[in-house]
Amino acid sequence: MQNTTNVIIKDILWCWRQNHSGNIKTDMQGKLKKATGWLHLWLGLVTGAILIIVALTGSLLTFEDELETLLFRHDHVVTIEPNQRLPVDSLIKIAQASFPEKKVSRVTIPAEADRSVEIRMGIKGESKGAKVLFINPYNGLILYQGDYSQRFFQQVRNLHRYLLLGSTGKIITGISCSITLFMVISGLIIWWPANKKAIKQRFRIKWNASGKRLTWDLHAVSGFYVSIILLLITLTGLIWSYDWPEKLIFRLTDGTVEKEAKIKNASKGKQANAGIYQQMLNQTDQLYPYRGELLMAIPPKATLAVTVQKEDANHTITTSNAAFFDSKTGAMLKKQPYQNLSTGTKIRKMMLPVHTGSLLGWPTKLLYLLVSLFTASLPVTGLLIWLNRKKKGSAARAKKRHPVLTKKKAAYTPV
Repeated sequence: MQNTTNVIIKDILWCWRQNHSGNIKTDMQGKLKKATGWLHLWLGLVTGAILIIVALTGSLLTFEDELETLLFRHDHVVTIEPNQRLPVDSLIKIAQASFPEKKVSRVTIPAEADRSVEIRMGIKGESKGAKVLFINPYNGLILYQGDYSQRFFQQVRNLHRYLLLGSTGKIITGISCSITLFMVISGLIIWWPANKKAIKQRFRIKWNASGKRLTWDLHAVSGFYVSIILLLITLTGLIWSYDWPEKLIFRLTDGTVEKEAKIKNASKGKQANAGIYQQMLNQTDQLYPYRGELLMAIPPKATLAVTVQKEDANHTITTSNAAFFDSKTGAMLKKQPYQNLSTGTKIRKMMLPVHTGSLLGWPTKLLYLLVSLFTASLPVTGLLIWLNRKKKGSAARAKKRHPVLTKKKAAYTPV
């Protein structure tokens, strides 16, 4: 009898523990989801306007190359003439004569024969005070010259990265980017279906539903579908806001955060040889014999080598091969094909095409455009959800303060 009683007691205790632990687990999950929802709501309300600006400007920058040529065709498209193209040294002299107080820092020669040559002047990485010229490579005619910062897409980029607020804007967008990363993760936690019955509605927008339900679906369901791409955009966006993501990439892949030392000239001469820039381009074309855009970076220090990169769009993912030249003699100092780069450098070079959607060309660009537009709508639908809940809460509190009288209590009493 006693043994039977002990067994029953043990069974009761086991059942109690199972139920109790389950309740605790469920309760903890509920509290976690509630806290996550609260943070998701208020952080979204605080950063919503910034997210809209960054998403919309990002959608424009995704198609920068296409829109730049379309909107400013006169600056870029030239007539192919039978006479030979002018050497790039002549184009640099033309640019230097227009802005004698500035030094040429970058020259871009498109792969297409009917495109102008872009020459930038000023310190690399600083748009303030920098100049830009678009020159016809056949006759040397200047198609455009002016402040680089006043170009349309440079202003869009300035709004995207700095909110037109300089270093202060960079801090704000950096914080906003970090918050957006949390918003994506927390949004997935909130979206996660509570049971099997809710799974179907989490993947489909019910277009014929009421306004409140439709608003929720537009926010939650579309948010789920854009979450993976938005996560990639946000993670890569941190590269331009903070130093630690880049250092982390190199630490994890190359085992060091030290960058390769800048290549210096081999010669000690002070005067550059005539025609050396065209010589550099010719050597690069011979080294990498395929059709591609050439980009020449001329350092501000006379002791450093000139870098020439040639874009290779003959593969699924566009890459670039490089060569380094003595800025005084034009002699090649080092060749650097893409396949010889370290893993960390390759990943770092991939960050911009992954961030902008240009990684696989038109397919990823169109996908990123849709994601950007849906992302810009998320703060709007999120705000509507909050307003609906606030309105519902106000109505409930008003009802509690002023309860509706039943028919019995509201019966008419004659005077």
